[in-house]
Amino acid sequence: MRLFANTNFPFLRYRRIGIGVSLLLVAAGFVSMIWGPGLKLGIDFSGGTQLTLKFKGEPDLSRVRQALEALKLGEVTIQRFDEPERHEFLVRIQNPGEEGDFSKVMAEALDREFHRTVPGKLPLHTLGTEALRDALAEADPDGVGGGLDARRQHYEPQASAVLQLRKELGILQGPEDLDRVAALSPAVRAYLKSNSFFGEFTILAAEAVGPLVGKDLRNKATQAVGFSILGMLLYIAFRFHLPYGIGAVVAVFHDVFLTLGALSVTQREINLPTIAALLTLVGYSVNDTVVIFDRIRERLRLERGKPLVELMDKAINQTLSRTVITSGLTLLVVIALFIFGGDVINTFAFVLLVGIIVGTYSSIYVASPVALFFTEFFAKKKASRARS
Repeated sequence: MRLFANTNFPFLRYRRIGIGVSLLLVAAGFVSMIWGPGLKLGIDFSGGTQLTLKFKGEPDLSRVRQALEALKLGEVTIQRFDEPERHEFLVRIQNPGEEGDFSKVMAEALDREFHRTVPGKLPLHTLGTEALRDALAEADPDGVGGGLDARRQHYEPQASAVLQLRKELGILQGPEDLDRVAALSPAVRAYLKSNSFFGEFTILAAEAVGPLVGKDLRNKATQAVGFSILGMLLYIAFRFHLPYGIGAVVAVFHDVFLTLGALSVTQREINLPTIAALLTLVGYSVNDTVVIFDRIRERLRLERGKPLVELMDKAINQTLSRTVITSGLTLLVVIALFIFGGDVINTFAFVLLVGIIVGTYSSIYVASPVALFFTEFFAKKKASRARS
């Protein structure tokens, strides 16, 4: 299938304009990253604690913020998930001043703010399986008797069943939800209904990363991107010539810096999935560039003596149909992920969306012009040495 046949667009005639536009965009990204808002690092890299909360109804977010800011652990950010009717939020405290998991402290602060617990009642909105099992073993509503270990073994399946239901529902609304747990004995069900407290929120997930771990992850992420670019340079320099390796690596740097600039301007969070997207972008960008370079090498063998600019334009035109079809279809998939994929992969999709656009552009207006420049530069240098 070919969308463009026998085209003859003079792409490289406008290479100086293309390079100029790229330099301006990269400079704007640097300004945003250094003197502007900068890159917004997630807790993976900056360190901190993150809770995923689900409320029964729409909460007063100012109360959530005030309760957590009173802990004086660091900057508090609150993010709502896509579906407002689910009442789910990501709550983060970034850059804590010391190592540690602050999820328990955060949960206790929110409990004090939103709940008026009754002494002796079991908080079914936050209890873990082991804590609920031990509470049931202590009360022993089934009258199992015997040692503590035997009672624990008896009540563990029932505790697990209750928390499995909480996981499926997101939050237990009240005692009536316990009727849906078939594994509960009548005595345990009656005991939990009369001795449990059903809070206004529950913790769906908790994640904590210390500052030292965050710094280590940040260094390793930088090394991963750097080594991948170096590997591309060596591969292309070996497969083609050094000027083409330089052109490909400059294009990759261009794509990565433009994408980071877009993340800085939009203040999207950089975390481990974002780094995975950047590595995907590196591979995608180089793949597109290699296709064009391979066609240029083929033209050089078939049409010796013709100007390199002409051969490059011809190679780009011959691969134009492939570029449009491949990039266009990939772009459609990424747009679907960006719009319908939800908050969890939205930034991942955003990186790929920007990367596909700038990667396709850079293969034509960055990699090829740079390869042309260095080919001519090395040829002139070689000729100069031969004359001398």
